[in-house]
Amino acid sequence: MGMFDYVMVLASVIIGLGVTHLLTGVAGVVQHPGRARIYWIHLLWVAATFLRAIFWWWFEFGYSSATWTFGLYFFVLGYALLIYLWCALLFPKDLAGYDGYRDYFYSRRTWFFGVGLAANLADVADTLAKGIDHFLALGPLYVIGQVMMTTLFVTALRTRNERFHAFFAIYAIAWLLIYPLTNFDTIQQIRVVHQ
Repeated sequence: MGMFDYVMVLASVIIGLGVTHLLTGVAGVVQHPGRARIYWIHLLWVAATFLRAIFWWWFEFGYSSATWTFGLYFFVLGYALLIYLWCALLFPKDLAGYDGYRDYFYSRRTWFFGVGLAANLADVADTLAKGIDHFLALGPLYVIGQVMMTTLFVTALRTRNERFHAFFAIYAIAWLLIYPLTNFDTIQQIRVVHQ
């Protein structure tokens, strides 16, 4: 087992726990639809967060040929922890004290979007850590998209405006589907060679 495999086992467990949390939450909504009022924007964020988590695995293969340092190890695990926390914030253990998922979502929006902002910034750092050539190969659309996402995360921290949150959730899903599927068709495109 190489160092990449060794590190990714732990990171994958962390991400897997986040995905499990999301899927368990969705299954609970399906199994008991009348137990708590669902909220469509919350469900859109469940989808966006799920996409972010599963694409993380794809993108991190870029480190398969990296020279591993403690700093890189710590960074990759920290990034995985952010994604786990982002997943975990969408479904509480119970909704006691909340009037459904809408109430819960807006009451925890600062945490949710704060962690999302941190994960977005970690994505930029992750991209740069894979090398400037990799960063430049992603083109201006990546930079524009990341600036837009950062701006939307900061705005989401400050507002409860439902139209804004609907727009942001739809935009996030579109960004998380369109950009990766059009730019990372094969894993070799993100392979990093460190010397």
